[in-house]
Amino acid sequence: MSTLPPQPAIVTADLFDAHHDQIAVIDLQFRSFGRFASFFGPAATLRCFEDHTPVLAQLETPGQGRVLVVDARGSLRVGVMGDRLAAKAVANGWRGVVINGAIRDSLGIDALELGVRALGTTARRGWLQNPSETAVSVTIGGVSVSAGHWIYADRDSVIVAPAELPLEP
Repeated sequence: MSTLPPQPAIVTADLFDAHHDQIAVIDLQFRSFGRFASFFGPAATLRCFEDHTPVLAQLETPGQGRVLVVDARGSLRVGVMGDRLAAKAVANGWRGVVINGAIRDSLGIDALELGVRALGTTARRGWLQNPSETAVSVTIGGVSVSAGHWIYADRDSVIVAPAELPLEP
């Protein structure tokens, strides 16, 4: 099991105040899951729809402290990540997952050393494989996110920066 070094706690409101001219705030009301109240790291991107297998494929790769940003097109009908996939994320060194869509198994995810932001939860999983794209620019809540952008998340919001931000003012 991979163990990432701890991160300092961040406050997205403070980052916005210090870097408002460099960042974008995703205009969605995410719910917070996992043990990390805040997390940050470079983005990996994925576009899929009601299919967890592309998420699984990404989370089985070395995360190296990255944050997987999944554009599941806002679907709350089918969860694209559950506790077993989230456990793979932890084992492979992912810092967090941001999902424009739903998860399942939230109690199991809440026990893991991972930060997760998703629109909601459901019991339903997908049974069909749908087309997906990795390492593409995705637009979530009015913000374009590309692989390599930096994601900063806390319980208030998710913000995106083109490069790593200094955490000290």
